[in-house]
Amino acid sequence: MNTPRGLVVLGATGSVGRSTLDVAARHPERFRVVALTAHHDVQGLAALCAQHDAAHAVIANAECFDDLALALREHGSGATPHAGPQALRDIVSLDGTHIVMAAIVGAAGLEPTLRAVELGHHVALANKESMVIAGDLFEKARQASGARLVPVDSEHNALFQSLPVDFAERGLAASGVEKLILTASGGPFRETPSAELAAVTPEQACAHPNWDMGRKISVDSATLMNKGLEVIEAHGLFGAPADMIDVVVHPQSIVHSLVAYRDGSVLAQLGMPDMRTPIAHALAWPERIEAGVARLDLATAGRLDFHAPDLDRFPCLRLAFDALRAGGKAPAVLNAANEIAVQAFLDAEIGFTRIPVIIESTLEATPAGAVASIDDVLAADQAARALARETIRKMSEHA
Repeated sequence: MNTPRGLVVLGATGSVGRSTLDVAARHPERFRVVALTAHHDVQGLAALCAQHDAAHAVIANAECFDDLALALREHGSGATPHAGPQALRDIVSLDGTHIVMAAIVGAAGLEPTLRAVELGHHVALANKESMVIAGDLFEKARQASGARLVPVDSEHNALFQSLPVDFAERGLAASGVEKLILTASGGPFRETPSAELAAVTPEQACAHPNWDMGRKISVDSATLMNKGLEVIEAHGLFGAPADMIDVVVHPQSIVHSLVAYRDGSVLAQLGMPDMRTPIAHALAWPERIEAGVARLDLATAGRLDFHAPDLDRFPCLRLAFDALRAGGKAPAVLNAANEIAVQAFLDAEIGFTRIPVIIESTLEATPAGAVASIDDVLAADQAARALARETIRKMSEHA
């Protein structure tokens, strides 16, 4: 029997992190948990470390080190505690690390994920924001290190499965690809009258009809920004220009994405709306392993519907396409402004329909410019966050 491969889960206490550990626990002969990380959920992290016999635990908030050390002892975990941003970046460098699940939400996952790629690890990428704001840097690092980068987002994993195995070497056009088609559930407000959107609550926005997700990504799904970020991610992962990427609304979330070819063929990946399927595929690729997922029954599903997204009702998707076409700092600015606006909505500081207003205002106020290094990305991210916060402050004064 082969020795189990060392697994580091960045963002272990989130929904993707927990699903990753569920899959890994089904295959102890394949995976050994080296380290788990979290942002501030000390108790959740300690409990997972004890449950999965992790050797190391990292809390991103440096002030939580003592609390983490105590919680690990209380839960009976022998994991070594670490804390702070530097510890988060360094944890992927541990000896015995082979696979890194990058599941930290938002720009906070950029540096440790990029470091994992630079080290040549097998990286299961669930942190779409990293590819959105620094796609070119990731591709350069991948080429230099030979890292294996397998997408975990259900849509990009579906594209990955539906593309030729050698698409990265040949390119999409030479592989006969005409379109990458991302499917979107449409979120909880796909049939809500436009006049009612301004009054929706965070609880309503987080009640996704198909997927069990965290609050931030649930709001992104409700605004269609999640799909916009995925459009930019598809560009970074597959080298597709904006005009080669389409989005269709598919309420059932059974078809996860499609690839249209020059000869008229359209290949699609189908499955139940359960993140353990793409997680298992990404962890074990190129092999297939059991994921604990119910099997798709098409007769029970009954019908599959598709329609074009309404960009007037959900302008975030349009803004994402605009940022992709603008290039340079624009995707980083888009993502940063969105993170600030979504948090403000969740904190009841702004209404739902103000989210795209803040994003567009921040994009318009930010000078265009190229990205040559991670410092450029981080600087653009911080400047955009400051602009977005100032916009929210001014809105509050005039409310």
